Amino acid sequence: MSAASDTNKDRVFIFDTTLRDGEQSPGATMTLEEKLQVAETLDDMGVDIIEAGFPIASNGDFEAVVAVAKQVKRSTVAGLARAISADIDRAGEAVRHAQRGRIHTFVSTSPIHLAHQMKKTEDEVIEIIARTVAQARNLIDDVEWSAMDATRTPLEFLKRCVETAIKAGATTINLPDTVGYAVPDEHEKMFRDIITMVPGADKAIFSAHCHNDLGLAVANSLAAVRGGARQVECTINGLGERAGNAALEEIVMALRTRGDAMPYHTEIESTHLARASKVVSAAANFPVQYNKAIVGKNAFAHESGIHQDGMLKNAETYEIMTPASVGIKETTLVMGKHSGRAAFKDKLRELGYELGDNAFQEAFVRFKDLADRKKHVYDADIVALVDDEVGSVGDRIRLVDMEVVSKTGGNHKCTMTLSIDGEETSVVYEGTGSVDAIFNAIKAGVGQEPHLVLYAVDGVTGGTDAQASAHVRLEMNGRIVSGNAAEPDTLVASARAYLNAYNRLLIDRGASAQGAMAG
Repeated sequence: MSAASDTNKDRVFIFDTTLRDGEQSPGATMTLEEKLQVAETLDDMGVDIIEAGFPIASNGDFEAVVAVAKQVKRSTVAGLARAISADIDRAGEAVRHAQRGRIHTFVSTSPIHLAHQMKKTEDEVIEIIARTVAQARNLIDDVEWSAMDATRTPLEFLKRCVETAIKAGATTINLPDTVGYAVPDEHEKMFRDIITMVPGADKAIFSAHCHNDLGLAVANSLAAVRGGARQVECTINGLGERAGNAALEEIVMALRTRGDAMPYHTEIESTHLARASKVVSAAANFPVQYNKAIVGKNAFAHESGIHQDGMLKNAETYEIMTPASVGIKETTLVMGKHSGRAAFKDKLRELGYELGDNAFQEAFVRFKDLADRKKHVYDADIVALVDDEVGSVGDRIRLVDMEVVSKTGGNHKCTMTLSIDGEETSVVYEGTGSVDAIFNAIKAGVGQEPHLVLYAVDGVTGGTDAQASAHVRLEMNGRIVSGNAAEPDTLVASARAYLNAYNRLLIDRGASAQGAMAG
């Protein structure tokens, strides 16, 4: 997306890096099928640029970028590359399959990075920028260059770097707040100063890529727009390194809701935001916190009597945007055991799911089983049920049967039958508690012992018959993965979440290259 491709100075391009920076969240690695589902969702929503991955990192990453490039119909597809010749060639090879491709190359510019990571002088960095940006531009017309750790880079040197990149052919200049260090006023000033001071700045689009280490990623991104940036790099649900990136849904709705204060616009179809959040949450196995702005479970929930009274009189008393504007329904249709296939399919469609015949039948059977055990089945129950079903497709290890015996003051025993690659095996194991016994039984059954990093259980809805949503994070051989499962029985949910995570450990995604971080 070059500067010349849009004459509207108030247009803000949305660059989504969920598939690259978002996937760098520990445990958030996605399969190829999951990446394609996310890419399709982003393309349908109107995202301008999709950063599909880091092609040099592994064969799996390269193949994923190629697959996304071939699938996407409207969005520009970008591949990340360090300022290394082989990286740039590999990125160019991956994105050449796209209708519109982009090479995104980066190099460190801050004194601390140059001294301790790059071990280069400023003049050496300038030479690297000129050479590698020119190489990328010879491969493709759309080249983005990023100054890693720009917000801790002296302004005069940053100016030299940007001027060099533009002269070498960069069409987009990204000044990332790599470590989430900036505050809004100084971030706005940095963009305004660079755009004003650098010769030829009008030939490029300037971009903001903000991390959330101090909780300022969205505020800094909006400040950058006020300072002249016309591209914002962000992720669905704010996924990303450490505390994450600026959340796409928050950027889009802030610009839409407060157009009086920020007279800029995007081309994102905001009614797709809730669905995109669910797709990414399920693919990355990262639950969305209840009070998450825009897409959280409680974003449009009102419990206070004063708030409820105001809402009944006029929704605008306590809602600055409508649920429908982000794809969330205002009312909840309660589903139960008497609901049929047509009603269930209509409810899935309302929630944003389109399932194939086999997947729908499996989801309907699980829904009827849940409805038999639960008085009311709410929207959140159905979302958890379907996402859990989708997440377990293709699992090599499945839970066939489980019995847990608990005794006050004594050991707890789990008798479990697992299906491993289609063959059943049974094991009996004890533990200091019921969940400990279950996890020990699984490890004994599969013959390996991954390290348990996290175990948590939440209630999907209220009540003693609520589904339990279990979350498990495992580490083995340097890889971290997450698993989720939802069941009315907390112990069964825990076992299935552990198995969901373990199945992800069995997927060989190849070795990751070091330093794959542009922001």
